[in-house]
Amino acid sequence: MANNLVIRAFKANARSFNLSSKKIDQVPIAVAKFTSLLKLQLNNNRLSTLPTELQSLCSLAELNLGNNLFEEIPPVLGSLTSLRKLYLFGNEIENLPKNVLGGLSNLVLLNVNHNKIRVLPPEIKGLANLETLSLTDNNLEVIPAEISFLEKLTEINLTNNNLVSLPQQLYSLPQLTKLYVAKNHLKELPEGILRLSKLRVLDVAGNRLTMFPMDFQFLQLEELFCEGNSFVQHELVESVQEMEVLSLKELAARLVLTECRRKPSFFCEALRLYPALADVLSQGGSCALCSQPFLTTWLECVQFVSLRKDMKMKSSQTVPVRVLLCSYSCFNRSGHMYYGVASV
Repeated sequence: MANNLVIRAFKANARSFNLSSKKIDQVPIAVAKFTSLLKLQLNNNRLSTLPTELQSLCSLAELNLGNNLFEEIPPVLGSLTSLRKLYLFGNEIENLPKNVLGGLSNLVLLNVNHNKIRVLPPEIKGLANLETLSLTDNNLEVIPAEISFLEKLTEINLTNNNLVSLPQQLYSLPQLTKLYVAKNHLKELPEGILRLSKLRVLDVAGNRLTMFPMDFQFLQLEELFCEGNSFVQHELVESVQEMEVLSLKELAARLVLTECRRKPSFFCEALRLYPALADVLSQGGSCALCSQPFLTTWLECVQFVSLRKDMKMKSSQTVPVRVLLCSYSCFNRSGHMYYGVASV
């Protein structure tokens, strides 16, 4: 039956060929003669390999291999350099081989949902044109820092994996509009989330978050899914301590950081000669109340942000957002709405 379809399609000089749901366990070699084929659907079959002859499909832009029996990505895919959309969902794939990723620089969509992938290799950075990356229902434990090279990504779906953290480099994706990381084991999101200026949809439901990172309320989100986390509650913690003794290192750091805000600054010029010191000082922050810089977080607090009032969203939910203060003096000021984080 499959061979009859091949013959008919070949005579018609077809640009799209559908062999989905045909119960085949091998792809007819004759398919390799469709050198002008743009779309090939082989999903919902019993395939575990692909013939190397398919490398002749030099114009193929879309390939669907979903719901088959692949335990590894067929090496021949690395030769299909014109591929733009690749579907590999519903297989038994455990890794993404480096040699295959290296040949898919034109890929804009990669769907490997419902597999057994544990690691994204650093070579993922070779998919320079990728716009949609979907890895739901896998065994991912780590996202590599090289994700930052995929600057055209607009959507990432990592739902239902084993992630305990996200890399800071994720915030280096200027076009990202949708981020799905629900049903993982995340205890926090990296600081600096405001760099995702185009983010509109965020799904962090079913994790272990206690609060959102600083400046979260300034994102222009349209949808937020965050149920099923362990967010801190409105428990007011007051401090009985009025003053603190800062270390000499902290005092010196605050002096340098303050001076570096001035232009021109002798300290900023001098820091260029000490890159290691500059790197240490770059880890500092600013007090949410007095705006003065500090090196070491003196007090971690939380503010409760209304999604409707503060973020102009439809939801009436209130979420906790992290705040850093520089001293007990600031914390003990009256009039602010920052809460100390109560330990359980």
